[in-house]
Amino acid sequence: MHLLIVESPTKSRTLSKLLGKDFNIRASVGHIRDLPKSDKDAVDIKGGFIPHYEINEDKKEIIEELRTSAARADDIYLATDPDREGEAIAWHIAQVLNLGNSKRIVFHEITKEAILEALKHPRAIDEKLVKAQEARRVLDRLFGYDLSGLIWKKVRYGLSAGRVQSPALRILVEREREINSFKSEAYHIITADVFGNNKTVFRTTCEEQPKEKTIAESILKMGRSGSWFVKDVTESEVKRSPRPPFTTSTLQQTASSRLGFSPSRTMGIAQKLYEQGYITYMRTDSVNLASTAQQQIVGLVERIYGKGYVEPRTYKTKSKSAQEAHEAIRPTDAGRENAGSNEEQKKLYRIIRERAIASQMADAKLVRTKITATIKEGGIPDFAATGSRVLFDGWLACDTRSRGEDVELPKVATDESLTLKDIASEEKHTEPPPRYTEAGLVKELEKRGIGRPSTYASIIKTLYDRKYVSRDGRAMKPTDTGEVVSSFLEKNFMNYINDTFTAEMENELDEIAEGKREYVKTLKEFYEPFHKDVRSKENIEKLTNLGPAPAKWKCPKCDSSMTFKLGKSGKFMSCENYPECKGARRADGSVVEPNKPMGTDPATGLPIFVMEGKFGPYVQVGETVKGDEKPRRASLPKGKDPATVSQEEALKYLSLPRVLGTHPETGKEIIASIGRFGPYIMHDGDFRSLKKTSGDDVYTIELPRALEILKEEKKKKKHRN
Repeated sequence: MHLLIVESPTKSRTLSKLLGKDFNIRASVGHIRDLPKSDKDAVDIKGGFIPHYEINEDKKEIIEELRTSAARADDIYLATDPDREGEAIAWHIAQVLNLGNSKRIVFHEITKEAILEALKHPRAIDEKLVKAQEARRVLDRLFGYDLSGLIWKKVRYGLSAGRVQSPALRILVEREREINSFKSEAYHIITADVFGNNKTVFRTTCEEQPKEKTIAESILKMGRSGSWFVKDVTESEVKRSPRPPFTTSTLQQTASSRLGFSPSRTMGIAQKLYEQGYITYMRTDSVNLASTAQQQIVGLVERIYGKGYVEPRTYKTKSKSAQEAHEAIRPTDAGRENAGSNEEQKKLYRIIRERAIASQMADAKLVRTKITATIKEGGIPDFAATGSRVLFDGWLACDTRSRGEDVELPKVATDESLTLKDIASEEKHTEPPPRYTEAGLVKELEKRGIGRPSTYASIIKTLYDRKYVSRDGRAMKPTDTGEVVSSFLEKNFMNYINDTFTAEMENELDEIAEGKREYVKTLKEFYEPFHKDVRSKENIEKLTNLGPAPAKWKCPKCDSSMTFKLGKSGKFMSCENYPECKGARRADGSVVEPNKPMGTDPATGLPIFVMEGKFGPYVQVGETVKGDEKPRRASLPKGKDPATVSQEEALKYLSLPRVLGTHPETGKEIIASIGRFGPYIMHDGDFRSLKKTSGDDVYTIELPRALEILKEEKKKKKHRN
């Protein structure tokens, strides 16, 4: 029996169907061990940056299953993903299970042919790739640990910095500053609707956009009284070539603009398609197609569209770091028109297939026409109309969404007289540069060499998770917290969050993978000066005050001036006499009244307060603690605005934990409450989650329903693929 270990259960099921009974396919469910959460013992810096790995608590059962399977196997193949992360997972599995006789195999698509070919060419684990992944992991931990610790002291507890996350945040904040400093100017767009001998009206636009209204009015006046004619007609044939098949970043960008998917969502969907055997590996910098895939696509194009549409192409990868995989993202079978188990998978598969097929098709040929018009009397700028028509659609026949809108212009000749139907001016204002969308940020990070394909999605997710960025439609807008943290880092650690340093560090990590750099030397060259710089900033002033508030806003309690500060919910105004005076206003000037009672607890007669704590807002009965007696407290639900809590809602939150009754068999209490992972019921150490989909509400559930849930077979914990 052959044992083949992969990362994901979905991948395991797909391979089981392909390889049959001679293979026992098992999944590690991602990493089986990692650096400990406590940074104190994570890395032995003095010993040579040696990481101290711990087995993940939720993987112990999986490891035992893998160990049992390995003991029964004749051959053991490690078939984790074909990138440095997959190589590292294979190495960890081999280390933990002591698999001295294991064989590493790599494939970029889950098809029977690819798997059988990989099984013919097993190799040893690539230690250089493992070291590169380890260097990245250790470097990120050291960077984040040292810098985040300083930010906790100087800005606010719970914030963080990251080697790639912080430069990405800086890019967003710099754009926000451009937007805030932008001064809008008025300009005028002047259009003239005209027609020639064939009576077809077409619109021309003034090639100048005057800023002054008087100039615009002068052009209108002369245009209305002048004799219009065709000054020039130019036609040029242009070609539009197809784009290469998708890489990770171009897939994320296109899925964002066309389908509205975030990068992390795109990668999750793509991973499912890969694991089901529908597409090649989805983390890649390469635009190359395997020769067999190219031949299949060329044959498909000829069969569907005709020989004139075929143009085999070989694309070259521009990125220096194209080491994640050796092929672009493409369908494993280009003849399969639809694939995926749900609608979003089908949509993503469709654009992957269209892009791959279009890449092997002929150029589209278009004619672009420009008609220039003006008045015979002169004195006004030229007016122009542009249009295009498709002569041969080529690859656009497959990728129709790239076609755009054809604007057909009427046939006119140079010097032909034109009749003015209407001329008008519209005042507009210049607009600031737009905020980055997620797709735009991915493109910018790639252009600057910051991060790698496998990291773009996690970078963006981290910015949202840390509350450094919020969504403004499809744009990414830095929050007050994000702006303050970025400003702090730019002022004190710009050397480590600028583009040059970040891109060079990425290249050095790539060089470790190529065997061109040493692990210890690379980390030492970074960490020693970095750690020294962080320590040198220990005595800088704490960034609690963000500057004076506008003079119009006075303290609502003592009428003193106010200062902007950063709180958990963003910027607010605090009295300059704090802590003697605790008057405060929100950033918009509205008054904050902390600890104002918002009702009374009927059971005790004590007032109910809405408080702000270390882990978020909560309600509390009573203002003080007497002796060892602790006041009743309850956290507010996630997303609930403390300012909107009513007395009825507060009493509802304070009703937890609820004792529903006793279990008829054990006589022990059954409790309903909310914990770290959401609402649950608990009996004798047995916790059961309450799901919204089941209609169970932690505030209203009763004993009979709780007993039903406890009778159900407990579901095993699902692991992320």
